[in-house]
Amino acid sequence: YTTGNRQECLEMIVESLLEMSKLINKGETKLLIETSAGQGTSVCYQFEEIGYIIKQINEKIPIGVCIDTCHIFVAGYDIRTKAGWVETLKEFDKHIGLKYLCAMHLNDAKYTLGSRKDRHESLGCGEIGITSFKIAMTHPDLKNLPKYLETPNTEKWIDEIELLKSFYVKGDSKV
Repeated sequence: YTTGNRQECLEMIVESLLEMSKLINKGETKLLIETSAGQGTSVCYQFEEIGYIIKQINEKIPIGVCIDTCHIFVAGYDIRTKAGWVETLKEFDKHIGLKYLCAMHLNDAKYTLGSRKDRHESLGCGEIGITSFKIAMTHPDLKNLPKYLETPNTEKWIDEIELLKSFYVKGDSKV
């Protein structure tokens, strides 16, 4: 937002989405809100803000959420360990509801936990670390979600996809 406050920005988002409801409801489209990093004056880096938007429109528009791993990490949700993921998903469920979680963008973070700096990094090469992605590929609430790689180094994409697949196939719930 550039004027007003956070709440006014959230209200503007709700209003804008509701204006689009007729168009959105014509097909089978489900609108996904992506978690943000909270850079600058961005909203939707706190699960409470996304939950607020969904509560205002969930009966009027088919809605869901896409978690971006870099974004939630730099927003302050520590997903480096299994315990961290458990706590993060507990907070997500409390403020949004796990039934709204529809997809994930997988990427490591160049900056530290809570820095609110949105800079993606290749898997295992940033501040989040590879363990988080093993968990994302095996956790019962996450493993079957569509996942999209959003790492910056295109030369590593094939290897990163194969690595993610290997975690899923192994299905190691002890990670």
